[in-house]
Amino acid sequence: MTNVTGEMEYGEKLAHFRQTRLNPFDRGEVEDGGLQKSRTPTLQEARQELYSGTRIQNSDVTMDLGLAEDHFSRPVGSFVASDIEQLKQAIEECKKLILELPEHSERQKDAVVKLIHLRLKLQELNDPDEDEPNLRIVLEHRFSKEKSKSVKQTCDKCSAIIWGLIQTWYTCTGCYYRCHSKCMNLITKPCVRSKVSHQSEYELSICPEVGLDRQDYRCAECRAPISLRGVPSEARQCDYTGQYYCSTCHWNDTAIIPARVIHNWEFEPHKVCRSSLRYLALMMSRPVLKLKEINPLLFNFVEELVEIRKLRQDILLMKPYFITCKEAMEARLLLQLQDRQHFVENDDMYSLQDLIDISSGRLSCSLTEVHTTFAKHIKLDCDRCQAKGFVCELCKEGDILFPFDSHTSVCHDCAAVFHRDCYYDNSTTCPRCARMTERRQDEDTKDA
Repeated sequence: MTNVTGEMEYGEKLAHFRQTRLNPFDRGEVEDGGLQKSRTPTLQEARQELYSGTRIQNSDVTMDLGLAEDHFSRPVGSFVASDIEQLKQAIEECKKLILELPEHSERQKDAVVKLIHLRLKLQELNDPDEDEPNLRIVLEHRFSKEKSKSVKQTCDKCSAIIWGLIQTWYTCTGCYYRCHSKCMNLITKPCVRSKVSHQSEYELSICPEVGLDRQDYRCAECRAPISLRGVPSEARQCDYTGQYYCSTCHWNDTAIIPARVIHNWEFEPHKVCRSSLRYLALMMSRPVLKLKEINPLLFNFVEELVEIRKLRQDILLMKPYFITCKEAMEARLLLQLQDRQHFVENDDMYSLQDLIDISSGRLSCSLTEVHTTFAKHIKLDCDRCQAKGFVCELCKEGDILFPFDSHTSVCHDCAAVFHRDCYYDNSTTCPRCARMTERRQDEDTKDA
């Protein structure tokens, strides 16, 4: 018991040491002997405007609402309120701003997000009797108080152990950021989910390093001094951003890098910082990669990609049958792809998880099974869907044809279906297109 208590005291002293010396190279007062004393800006000095021309002043007790979004830079646009009345005033002004901005614009969407967080903060302040509220809003993090006492966790802010039995701790429901209750007011980075919601795109350059000198020999996130020699803190590079971080912001976690997958078809995990790890985890299932624009040559070297593209194109051809078929709607066949909703919307967007599953072979197996189920319903099980098939008008022989059959070709103008051999051997125009053209000419003649 004595050793545990000693470790806890050491962890708290270490956290306090780090909190009070976040930026020891900042210019401050000079003590006797020429040594510089680090000076951390107060919350009063860090106040910033919520919107143009509006500033809240004369605050004795400040609370940072953290309305910034970029998790790779210092938060900007923070709002500070001293009491409930000022917070209510800010909410009303935010409402007016929303009405004045153009509808569906990015600025209006950002203002709506800010209004939501202002209201949540007001709800938190309306319950002053509770020392540790169940929900707290800090820099767009929605922190929920954890009830687990036995699980051993590490605080993402101070890197010290969270002792659940005697310490209160919170987890962000958006990005799963964990920290002590006492560390919450020291958080400088907003929730990564806000960036995912507003800017869903990857860094597509492989490890875009800028160098420690461009970072002023400071951590890209917390701005603590770092160097490659490990004095005063070890500089660790994030393979996703290419920037350098301190050991507090970079725990040597590994993740698959999207740029390496797209350009090199490489799936080996590389070391990334904590913020990049969360961002990549939240972006994993988002279909934001348009491969035919980013790297179209990839289809020439990865056969599995060509196979998956053909299956997706067939599924898009099957979709019109299902949305007009009562039995298919009742059976909810399309819900078999609910985990990859973009597969029934387009055939060119991919998520990073799609590419990982293609490389491992899992996606090919599962998508082939879905394709077989869909084709069976249309061609065998459902009379209504069978009636929407085609007969080759060039040879007028054979079975009923469907546009997703492998041995067929589809007219680009009228969507009629023919045997592939008949279509390419035929030197005349499409019979269906010819009939439609003749019918239009007859109608024009009658009108004249």
